[in-house]
Amino acid sequence: MAGSTPASATASAHVSPWGEAWRRFKRHRMAMLSLVILLLMVAAVLVGPWLWPVAINDIDFTARLKSPSLAHPLGTDDLGQDLLARLLYGGRISLAVGLAAMLMAVIVGVLIGAIAGISRGSVDAALMWLTDLFLSLPQLPLLLLIIYLFRDGLKETFGPEVGVFILIVVVIGGFRWMPVARLVRAQFFSLREKEFVEAARALGASTPRQVTRHILPNALGPVIVAGTIDVAAAIIAESTLSFLGLGFPPDIPTWGRILFDAKDYLDIAPHWALFPGLAIFLAVLTINFIGDGLRDALDPRKVM
Repeated sequence: MAGSTPASATASAHVSPWGEAWRRFKRHRMAMLSLVILLLMVAAVLVGPWLWPVAINDIDFTARLKSPSLAHPLGTDDLGQDLLARLLYGGRISLAVGLAAMLMAVIVGVLIGAIAGISRGSVDAALMWLTDLFLSLPQLPLLLLIIYLFRDGLKETFGPEVGVFILIVVVIGGFRWMPVARLVRAQFFSLREKEFVEAARALGASTPRQVTRHILPNALGPVIVAGTIDVAAAIIAESTLSFLGLGFPPDIPTWGRILFDAKDYLDIAPHWALFPGLAIFLAVLTINFIGDGLRDALDPRKVM
């Protein structure tokens, strides 16, 4: 037994920080369950259209507003279109909007937060003034105004689906980077005075090298958590815009657009609104639980 102790200590010493974070994440049962459910949803929207090859715009008035059945597992809408096919297709767009908007928010937030955190004086003050300005803007009215002004032009340039996708991603991502920037700035203020950064500075490391090799990698944990939660917020924002009729066109069935089309038939066809609402609910809930698990796994002060 005495001889096995150094070997076990050596084995544990070789565990990477990311390996240790994964080990801690796996102990969060709700986060692991949520990860499995989310991966199943992603696999369903990616592979489902090939397993259920029903055209999303096929109209069958003889089957309009039908309840779930073998022919239509999730029922049909007022035009007899298959809801399962439309949900699988729309899930791709809704999840892609969430991921793309999150990436945009994280990239812009990390860039601004890092510049503010490593700078001093007027640069930091100007960037934080810009961040506070964006935080103080009324988001929903401004989102609606931007969409009204630029939707038609982007549709003509890139097509109805790609143009609206670009517009919604830019609009949602453009109003989600501020919390990430403030978080990264706070992390930089804490890390730039640490001993390993001062040692790198004393050895002649340039400021960009200090940022990219020493400070930013150690600040990514909270950023990953914030980015995960931003995916859920972006999905809700896209669903809200689509529900208001300002998102994708009617022939492009995102989850929010399907809910918008179903709102007038809640009394006679509740399944039409139930399934897209459940898809949004599960996606947002699982992403939030995954964010909780990542927060615990990447927090060095928390023992699991």
